[in-house]
Amino acid sequence: MSVLIDGLPDDVAIRCLARVPYYLHPKLEVVCRSWRDAVRSTELYKAREEVKSTEEFLCVCAFDPENVWQLYDPNRDIWITLPVLPSKVRNLAQFGVVSTAGKLFVLGGGSDAVDPLTGDQDGSFATNEVWAYDPIVRRWAPRAAMIVPRAMFACCVLNGKILVAGGFTTCRKSISKAEIYDPEKDVWVPIPDLHHTHNSACSGLVIGGEVHVVHKGLTTVQVLQNLKEGWRVQEHSWVHGPMTVVKGSLYVMSHGLIYKQERDSRKVVISASEFKRRIGCAMIGFRDDIYVIGGVIGPEGWNWDIKKMSDIDVLTLGSERPVWQQAAPMTRCRGTILGCAELRI
Repeated sequence: MSVLIDGLPDDVAIRCLARVPYYLHPKLEVVCRSWRDAVRSTELYKAREEVKSTEEFLCVCAFDPENVWQLYDPNRDIWITLPVLPSKVRNLAQFGVVSTAGKLFVLGGGSDAVDPLTGDQDGSFATNEVWAYDPIVRRWAPRAAMIVPRAMFACCVLNGKILVAGGFTTCRKSISKAEIYDPEKDVWVPIPDLHHTHNSACSGLVIGGEVHVVHKGLTTVQVLQNLKEGWRVQEHSWVHGPMTVVKGSLYVMSHGLIYKQERDSRKVVISASEFKRRIGCAMIGFRDDIYVIGGVIGPEGWNWDIKKMSDIDVLTLGSERPVWQQAAPMTRCRGTILGCAELRI
């Protein structure tokens, strides 16, 4: 690799380039071949950590357009479109999504496409495929497949590893199987099964260093502190609705309100009545705030139109009185949100 910046040692030049915002990296690459190699090197991203210039992005995928992901840059209020996920599954949905080891992982799920002539679902219901997006080279790549194909399952990161549990496998059969993935070794390993399964989708949350698997319609939560002890079942009086964790606290949107949920009690944070008409929106904790993303507004009264939303509403929790604000709407994705996660680059 030739000299990056005349008159500067390469290690100093790398630290200079590391301070350039991520959204400008494609422009850096066209300066010269040595800059392109530097921008696509792990050394640059190590330098970004050293000079404290890492950035947090919100990753979002919606039903429309098919298999497209976008990154939201909160510092500049802009959206960046990623290359199309190269899965052979059309309209991949009901998947798990997390980020760890500096990559975005999309796991499992199945086709949400519908045959326009028959109305039948087109494609497989559950897959075991795993895709990783590497922001350094800006490409998707397949990773080791899960042991069990699954959709509508719990998926979260525990100590840097990806844990999946429950959900439905092929033939729409609910399962209690669980497994964990090491992104460094690219290997899946079985872990203790859940105590029970349920004929509903489940989600995974990490609260206080413990994995919580929540099934829709159940008052019990299955909790994993460590793999040796396995799962335990706890009774909770949590309200049902979209959930997210911010600064270790659980927040739930239910009946037009945002609640801060403790183990056996809850308190109202703010009204969310404007979202009651939104179907298929997502709620995620991002940079210590709560983001409500996309969704659709269905037919009402004499209006039979279905409006696909690209709006982003942000609840700022840092102030003494939380308030709603709006961020820049998504530029490509709109409608029902299929997945979202935070990615640190």
